[in-house]
Amino acid sequence: METGIRMAARLLALGLLLGLGGVAVAAPVPVEAFAAQQTFDKPAVSSNGSYLAVAADLGNDEHGIMVFRLADMGQTAFIKLPRYELANELYWVSDTRLIYVKGGKWGAREEPFDFGEIIAMDYDGKNHKYIYGYKESTVGMGLEAGHGNVEGLPLVPNGKFYMTRSNPESAIGRSLLYEVDASSGRHRLVADVGGEQNLSFVLDASGEPRFAHGRNKDDDQLLFVNEGGKWRRIPNASVGGVFVPLALTADGNQVYGTFSADDGPSYLVKADLGLGNRQVLAGDGFNDVGRVIWDSRRQPLAVELRGGKPKVVLLDPASPDARLYQEILAGFPGQHAVFAGHSADGSVSLIYIYSDRNPGEWAIMDRRKDTLARLLQHNPAIDPQQMGQQRYVRFKAGDGLELDGYLTVPPGVAEPRGLPMVLVPHGGPHFVSDSWGFDTDAQFLASRGYLVLQVNYRGSGGRGYGFMQAGYRQWGSRIQDDLADGIRWAVQQGFADPGRVCVYGASFGGYSAMLLAAREPELVRCAAGMAGLYDLRSLSSSKSDASRSYRAQAFLARAAGRDNEELVANSPVSMAARIRVPVFLAHGQADERTPFNQAEAMRKALQRAGNEPLWMAVPKEGHGFYAEKNVVAFYRQLEQFLGANLGSGK
Repeated sequence: METGIRMAARLLALGLLLGLGGVAVAAPVPVEAFAAQQTFDKPAVSSNGSYLAVAADLGNDEHGIMVFRLADMGQTAFIKLPRYELANELYWVSDTRLIYVKGGKWGAREEPFDFGEIIAMDYDGKNHKYIYGYKESTVGMGLEAGHGNVEGLPLVPNGKFYMTRSNPESAIGRSLLYEVDASSGRHRLVADVGGEQNLSFVLDASGEPRFAHGRNKDDDQLLFVNEGGKWRRIPNASVGGVFVPLALTADGNQVYGTFSADDGPSYLVKADLGLGNRQVLAGDGFNDVGRVIWDSRRQPLAVELRGGKPKVVLLDPASPDARLYQEILAGFPGQHAVFAGHSADGSVSLIYIYSDRNPGEWAIMDRRKDTLARLLQHNPAIDPQQMGQQRYVRFKAGDGLELDGYLTVPPGVAEPRGLPMVLVPHGGPHFVSDSWGFDTDAQFLASRGYLVLQVNYRGSGGRGYGFMQAGYRQWGSRIQDDLADGIRWAVQQGFADPGRVCVYGASFGGYSAMLLAAREPELVRCAAGMAGLYDLRSLSSSKSDASRSYRAQAFLARAAGRDNEELVANSPVSMAARIRVPVFLAHGQADERTPFNQAEAMRKALQRAGNEPLWMAVPKEGHGFYAEKNVVAFYRQLEQFLGANLGSGK
């Protein structure tokens, strides 16, 4: 007989198919549906399972924090943050008190970043206290002002949390871990690792720090072990590769971590505290092991294997938690579900559900009542039945290296044959990869009848350090060859019409769009760039935010090089005369990642070559467009541009 939770999961999944818009219809999905903002994000359930805190997007670049009583979803608190600021992280430190880390985004194409300001409040919005950050009041803690990082919480909630402080541009020269009281702000030093800063810590169940790890500015892996209060660095060579600790076992006698040898893909392993006797728990040898799914005791319950819809490896399939998780997964066929948080006793859990067609939503599971109920949706305007299917693909590059990627097939198309296609290179280019899940750009293009190809070219993240390093100083050459090989593969398979292929990308994807148009004129019929990088010399310009971080500059020197002639030769502005296809350039005038003068320079270079681009410059927008009206306007321009050059996809 089905449990209430499994039955509820099936009903909730049915609601995704039938309750969000009914049966799919022939009319195109409105552009506005793809531009809709995500109203709620980062939900966190309180220690006793009674309250839910969420970050709220209020529109007009304003954000806040809302707290709800789960029993009746009555609102107990609403905090409006200063404009352009948001709650980047939310943590409950007790049944009734939480902390949040202030953050922001300079552009829609960037991941949120935190300001290093940690603030505490009660479930009813009262008793606000500035715990740590750059404000002068921080001095009251007896610590120099700086950037605070939440490192974790005690296993048994006690109103405290663990924090490191850093200033990436200063010479602190050590990593310091503190236990901080979220009511008084009092602290005690728990760990001090000299010689390196910005390390992360792994603590045991009693709160004792056992490992510290990170990378230095030269991108060398750092690993330290606590031996009776003294920290000793463990060289990678002594363990035969790179070991990144994740958590101690419940008894504290072993450690879970990821391990990779010879710069290859990582595996999930369990080892003794000397990092010997390693037992491989999961991994496929092609991709890095994926996300670890945790139980309420903060022990690994399962791990995902990448490559298409995540494959779940249960670490103890016979455990009650594993059996329950299997029921939840079975209740959402064609989708994926993960635990996103738990009450302290594990009786109440947050479940995150998503798929290639579902933008994502959260449900709350109460084991005591055997219930599962929907809470929040990322984008209720999207009807999953009207979205395209995302298919995982692998193919060989011209030099024989195996690559992977994704094809998003237009809705209603069983098998793609001779379709107009848009290649969408991801940004980065490093530490980033395309993966299975809802992709707004891809789904918008598929809804207009275009086949969409996304390629994890060499240099992408997710396949080990060696694969990523293979893209260093290959931005204008081998990376672009991989993308071109992807187009050729799709044509050879009969999926794409060779006469109707365009390329569109954002940030580094915009860079690739212009380079492919210049280097592969026989493959590409048009090129569009959003917030693109068009002159590699600008990476060290004072106008780019990357210039303000010595770590970023050190990384760019490795990844892109510092030879001026090489940078010029591999910049799209230098190849504008070779671009004979139509071009669309869109850019925010307040972009700090790829400054607006990048787009202006590319536009002028194309004009000098007699190729006037379609132009969209938007004031007050950063690295990508935030405001819904601007996103709608961009997608409409992109749709018209592609229609004029590829023909209608329908």
